[in-house]
Amino acid sequence: MRVYGAPGFGSVVVEAALRLLGEPYEAIDIAADNPDAFLAGAGAVNPLRQVPALVLPSGELVTESAAILIWLADSHPDARLAPDPADPKRAQFLRWMVYIPASIYSLYWIRDVPARLAATPEAEAVLMERTAERIADCWRLMDEQVSPGRYILGDDLSVLDLYVTMVSRWTPRRRRFYEVAPKMSEVVRRVDADPRLTEFWAERFPFSDGWEG
Repeated sequence: MRVYGAPGFGSVVVEAALRLLGEPYEAIDIAADNPDAFLAGAGAVNPLRQVPALVLPSGELVTESAAILIWLADSHPDARLAPDPADPKRAQFLRWMVYIPASIYSLYWIRDVPARLAATPEAEAVLMERTAERIADCWRLMDEQVSPGRYILGDDLSVLDLYVTMVSRWTPRRRRFYEVAPKMSEVVRRVDADPRLTEFWAERFPFSDGWEG
């Protein structure tokens, strides 16, 4: 498999899942520090010019981070990275796997280039402030409605935990996440410290000074 993305980008969660599954893959990094080069590189594999993009050994393209994670988990049922379709937890698993990109992840399309929707620098500043508040509020609403055990759905690590762990590292950063989502905060700290992923996080989404915001 080939995973297109960059360190710190949405592709990281796909790589984390593949690591836990023991699946070999090639990470193909696109120039994240050059917007034009990034869009060209991403567009060469995904018409939406977004990452992550997963290319299967057959050549089939799979996009959308939640879809990739669900597919990977369902393709490896023995790894138990998602409740199976008959599990009572499946409905809530799907609910929150879709909630994250629909309510939170999608706002980074605006935040990455606020000029897409804002006509002036002043309007851009308002967008940045309000989207950060909206993201925090969405995390709060989710936290109020889940009842985690060791992980969000109970005692088994799932790709949902990986997803929340990664996205919660973005704006408004972890310090705010800890404030608005105290129950899930314990989960993401546990995933951060998972010995199977510590070297991976250091390589692909490092804990640099002040990263928690």
